[in-house]
Amino acid sequence: MSLQAVLFDMDGTLVDTEGVWLEVVEAAAARRGRALDPARRTAVTGRSVEDAAALLARYLDAREPDLAAELGDGFAARLAAGTVPRPGALRLLAALRAESVPTALVSASPRAVVHQVAGTLDGHRFDALFGAEDTVRTKPEPDPYLAAALALGAAPDRCVAVEDSATGVTSALAAGCRVLGVPSTEPLAPAPGLTLLGSLADADPALLRALCA
Repeated sequence: MSLQAVLFDMDGTLVDTEGVWLEVVEAAAARRGRALDPARRTAVTGRSVEDAAALLARYLDAREPDLAAELGDGFAARLAAGTVPRPGALRLLAALRAESVPTALVSASPRAVVHQVAGTLDGHRFDALFGAEDTVRTKPEPDPYLAAALALGAAPDRCVAVEDSATGVTSALAAGCRVLGVPSTEPLAPAPGLTLLGSLADADPALLRALCA
């Protein structure tokens, strides 16, 4: 009944990019004379580029492939200027590595963006990296977290997934993971299997092990 791996979401969880993503989506809507209402903001938070385009194409009167390309290019361009780790993220990664706890980065962002951001996290080396293209279905489906656990040789219920969005929490819970929720741009509703925390600055390996006890 011990912790076998920690599976981290990226945007909004380890790096402060969820707000950047929403700004890119809002800018695409504004170029078409539309506004992104609160329900649509929530719907695209934590989603892949393709899923966000599918959700918004009709509302924005845009072709899905064109909108996906616009969103993906805009997001990558913004991240090229650099990312800011969320409070406590680097310290927690270092503590897990010091205790030889395997880690994976599990994101709905494009694979190229995942690898780009992973290289900025103070030299931390993840044992596995997953982007949107690496599973047939991405969040909120369980596939990314199931694939990450399998890649690390871990049982999903012995993994803690660290997430900031409802989309990601849904994915991790469906995979059978224990989930630590650290909200960023949107609040998270309580749910069985979900432990809420205000900041990763309050997390440590002992807390993550306790979630699997």
